[in-house]
Amino acid sequence: MVKHIILWTLNPELSEEEKASVKAGIKEGLEGLVGQVPGLIDVKVNIDGRLDSSTCDVMLDSTLESPEALKGYAKHPAHVAVANGKVRPYTVQRTCLDFEI
Repeated sequence: MVKHIILWTLNPELSEEEKASVKAGIKEGLEGLVGQVPGLIDVKVNIDGRLDSSTCDVMLDSTLESPEALKGYAKHPAHVAVANGKVRPYTVQRTCLDFEI
C-alpha cells in the first residue's frame, strides 16, 4: 500500500470566508473520489483545528493500493477535475510525500 500526503498553502489574498469555502470544497471533492478512482482506498482531508504554528492550510492523507494505483489516481479524470477546479486555482504552494506502508 502507498500513503499519499499533500500539504497546501492557500492564496493569502483570499478572505477568511473564501478560505473556509475553498477548504470545504477541497475536502468534499477529494473525499468524494473514494469509490470513483480504482485503487484509492481512503482519503481524509484535514481543514479544521489548524494551530498558528502551522505553515500550511490543508492536508490530504490518502491511502492507495500500490504505486501503480497512485499513478492512475494522478491521471484519473475525476481527480484531475477536482485538482483543476477546487485546488489549483486557490493554492500557492504544494508539498507532497509518497511512501509505501
